[in-house]
Parts: sequence; C-alpha cells; structure tokens
Amino acid sequence: MEQKKYKLKRIHSQKLFKPVDESKFAINYQQELNPSQYEAVASVEGAYLIIAGAGTGKTRTLVFRVARLIELGYDPHSILLLTFTRKAANEMMKRASLLLDERCSKIRGGTFHSFANVTLRKYAKAINLNPAFTILDQGDSADIINLIRSQEGFITGEKKRFPKKDTLNKIFSLSVNTNRKIEEIIAEDYPHFLPLLDKILGIQKVYVGYKRKNNLLDYDDLLIYLRDFLDTNYLQAEIVKGLAQHNGNVMIVGDDAQSIYSFRGANFRNIMDFPKLFDNVQVIKIEENYRSVQTVLDFANQIYDGAIEKYTKVLYTRRKGGALPYIVATANENMQSKFIVEKILELREEGIPLNDLAVLFRSSFFSFDLEIELAKANIPFQKFGGMKFVETAHIKDVLAFLRIASNPQDIISWYRVLLLHEGVGPKTAQRILDELATARIRIDTNPKQSKTNTVQNKNLIDLFVLLYKLHTINMPPTEKVQMVYDYYYPIFKDHYDDFNKRNKDLEIFLNISENYRSLDSLLADMAIEPVIDSMIDMGETDNEDEFVTLSTIHSAKGLEWHSVFIIHAIDGYFPSVRSSEKIETLEEERRLMYVASTRAKQNLFVTYPMNMYDREAGTTYSKPSRFISDISPDKAEGWLVEDEF
Repeated sequence: MEQKKYKLKRIHSQKLFKPVDESKFAINYQQELNPSQYEAVASVEGAYLIIAGAGTGKTRTLVFRVARLIELGYDPHSILLLTFTRKAANEMMKRASLLLDERCSKIRGGTFHSFANVTLRKYAKAINLNPAFTILDQGDSADIINLIRSQEGFITGEKKRFPKKDTLNKIFSLSVNTNRKIEEIIAEDYPHFLPLLDKILGIQKVYVGYKRKNNLLDYDDLLIYLRDFLDTNYLQAEIVKGLAQHNGNVMIVGDDAQSIYSFRGANFRNIMDFPKLFDNVQVIKIEENYRSVQTVLDFANQIYDGAIEKYTKVLYTRRKGGALPYIVATANENMQSKFIVEKILELREEGIPLNDLAVLFRSSFFSFDLEIELAKANIPFQKFGGMKFVETAHIKDVLAFLRIASNPQDIISWYRVLLLHEGVGPKTAQRILDELATARIRIDTNPKQSKTNTVQNKNLIDLFVLLYKLHTINMPPTEKVQMVYDYYYPIFKDHYDDFNKRNKDLEIFLNISENYRSLDSLLADMAIEPVIDSMIDMGETDNEDEFVTLSTIHSAKGLEWHSVFIIHAIDGYFPSVRSSEKIETLEEERRLMYVASTRAKQNLFVTYPMNMYDREAGTTYSKPSRFISDISPDKAEGWLVEDEF
C-alpha cells in the first residue's frame, strides 16, 4: 500500500498575527517560547491545527496562548479550553494564572463530558431534559443492560451463546462514538453474534427508553444531548465545529502519533480530517522535544516513519549525550524478567531513583512473571492500569445511596442498595422497585408517617429514614457522605473480609467530598472523572518511599521516566495477533510503540523473549515485533541474554 503522508508547511504569513505592540505585554512571548511555539501562540483569528510531537511542550504552548489572548483583551469567559482530562485543564488554568494573573482562572475548561454536564444542567429545559439527571458510569450502564436482557426475556430459552453485558455496552457505545451502525460493528468485530442481531437491537431500544424514563444519562448521552443543543450532526469533532460555528476561531493541539484510544471510541481520523471541518485551516508543527535525548528520539522517529498515514514530523532536541536504545533478546520470559531486575539494580546503584524507572507493557498480564522476580529481589513496585477508585464495589455502594438522594428515579442504584440489606433478595427488591414506580413508596415524605409495610420493615426502616434526610435536608455534600458512611459501615464490615484496606477508600472519599458545594457536582465528577487508583489494587509496597512503576502503555501516556523498559516486544503480543488483521488496528499498535518509546528521557530498553511457552503448543520460537525488527543499527544496539544471572 502506498504511504500517504501529510506534509506540514511552515506558516509565516503576517495575516495570521493580530498587529500588536509586543512591548505592552507583561510577558515577553518571543523570549519565552521557541519559534514554533510562538507561532502557535501568536495565531489568533481563524482555525489552526497544531501538530505537537511528544515532549514538545503542548501544555506550555496552550498556557501561553491563553495568557496572550487575555493580554490582547479577549474576555476570559469567551475562551473555552477542552481537554481529555479535567486534571489537564485545571493544571493549564493554574499555570496560566501563575504566569499572568487571576483572569486566566476565569476561562471555562474541562473535558468534553464535564463541559456537557454543566451546559446541559444549565439549559436542560431547552432540550426537554430534566436537569436533575443522574450520570451513569460504564459499570452502571452495563448493569442496566444486564437487567434488561434478563427481565425482558431476551435470553429466555436462548440456546446460543449470548453477548455479556459489558460486550453489549461496548457495542452500543462504539456505535454512537464512531457513527457506525450496530449491524456493522457486530459483523466486523463479533460475527458469531449476527444470528442474535434482532435481540441485540431490541435490548438497545429498551435501554434507550429505560434511561429516558428514569432520567439517566450515560457518557455517550452527555455528548449526544450537547451535540443536539448545539444543533450539529456528529459527536466530539462536530461539537467543536458547533462551538466555533459563529466566528470560526478554534485551535486543535494534538499529535496523530499518539492517538491510541480507539477502544474507547476515539478516532484517529478526527485529527487527520480536521482541516476539512473549517475553511483555510492552518497547520503548524512543533518538533523540538524537551524530554528525551536525541538517541531516543531517533529511535521513535524511525518507528513512526513507517506509518502509512501521518503528518510528517521529525522530533529533535538540544539535549546532549545519551546512549543508543537497546533491543534486548532473552532466552525466555523469565530471563527477560531477571535481566530487567538486574538492570534496575544497576541503575539504582548509579543513583537513579526507583521512582524514575518504569516498565511498560501492551497488556496487564505481560508483567506477571516480572512481578515475581521484583518481589524476590525486594524491589518495591506499583502497578497501574488496574481497578479504579470508582469501580470498586464499596465506593459504588456509597455512591448508590447518594445517587438515590439526588435522583429518586435511579432504579439501578435502588436495586444495589436494597440488596445490601439482610432479608432482601432479587424478588423482594423487584417488588419494592414496583412500589417505587407506582409512587406507593416515596423518599420525599417522612417514612415514620408511612403506613406501607415495606417502609416499616425492621430491616429497611432505617434505610428509608436515611434517604428521606439525604433527599430533603439541605446540607453540605460532605455531611451527606458522612451520614451514608455511618449507616453503611456495619454493612460494609459484614460484606468485605478486607474491610480495613477498603476503608481507606471510604476515608479518601470523605476527604474528597469536602471540596464540593453541591451533591450533583460531586456525583457528576465521580461518574465523569474517576479520581484515583483504589487502595485494594495496591501491593504491599505502598509504604515505600520509592517504587518502580509497572504500567500499561495506555496508562503511561503523558508521563515520563529517566529509564524505560518496554517488554514482550514480540509479534503476536505487540502487535497482538488480532490487531494484525486490519491496517487501522495495526497502525494503532505502531502508535502505542511510539508512545511507549517517547516516555524515556535518557535510557530505553526494548526487550523480548526468543522462546515463549504456550499451554497447548509448548515452547515456541518467537519473532521480534515488526516495529523493532527493521530498526537501523545506528538507531539501536542489540543485546543477547542467554545465561543465568
């Protein structure tokens, strides 16, 4: 296939810059920025695509652009900064405020989803939406789908394998985010479920109606309703188009080489096709890297040079020194682990802190053997890419109480809370849900005045008293969380053997709640912005001052370390077997390798075992990943490790 490359032309036309007297600015932008960064910062009117390579100062560029727009006299409230994480947006606004003044903190910023949440609650009535909606996280959505598939009879008497709740949720979400029909997704990714297509479509129809009836919005609904409010016709890319439709002033900053989230519905084409959304889009590239030594950048450049479709760029740095990256072949998987342990110990002796060392992998299970060897060597480590804070059962329990208080129609939260109580099983829970649906039970009336047997049940009376208080009494969110904690704690201790460890999560949640003035904003952030990793996912090394980071590449994006190991660089593992079936997925695997490589500041080790054990095939000979097999000898040094340490 012929390689398709997008060449970036250098922009020097004076019409791109608003004529201003630079001496009047509080900041000397030309002195503080390199030429490419300044070019992006000084470009004001019109549409711009900034292709900023790894480590080239994307955040710095955006921060200075915000400051300069405000110095030019633009109203901070007219500036919107959308990022993929709210943490990034907050960091940018904080840095801009430190750089200039508090006017920078008045710009609007956040993720697409958080911006949608705020906007929809403010203008809900304009699109016939109840502003007290509950936001479903992915686990909640899957639970509702499971409830539908079971109770509506879709799987009753079904002799064929039926897709699980998470699979159905993924199919429905991909359909929305990629603008593809469900039929197309199933035919392409799940052909064995094609005979069940009618039932799957039926579940989706009931799911959509269920959410509407119970005032529930999932992640995708937030974007759909925002899109409809803006009167455009497609999701995130079209939301940007809708927001900028009146004046056309929009700047996109990103890197096609780091588009690695297709499994969440992200589309590589968004950045490639952005110039088609607006007239006269100017493309500016930022290539000077401030993170890595040139040898690491040369390695990464060659990896991405093989991409079929891309914006052509070459990362460079003024940093001096740096050894060639190492491609290390080991006899087997265990030798790979022992080599990494030995090299970590060497680097530690050279004065490199453990916190500045990372082992990255394509999939979480790749590190299992290494974890054993690290433990043997008493090297503390933490692993990232596992269970998240809001995904843990105990946090979801607490959130369920609060969500009922906010939206009494949240049936899925009712079901979860009811099943926590002694004497309440699925049948009893369903009977209570029916009573709630017919308003025989309400939480806006004092339960002590209720004559309903359910409310007066000795196992449930305290629950209804709690929910009544949470729903009707005006108090800070942290007090409501404390009330739930006090009620839930005895149940919590009976449910979880490791409650002492899990209790740290509950304490963290109490602390987090102190930062909020409204329950709705707390619940929205818990759904849209998962906070931290859970304590139950941490190893016994939590108390160590230093630890080596073990991380999936997806979780490592945006981070950096002095020395990085990329393990299991084998065809069939990285890239995976399935990704090799399509050009699009194979190219995303290439971008994953690029992202992993550019996390290294000084040292980069790419390792692969020459022999892998398979339970069915036995020991088989493996091939190095196609992404590293053609690396030039002047870009990497090859090592062979066959002997025991």
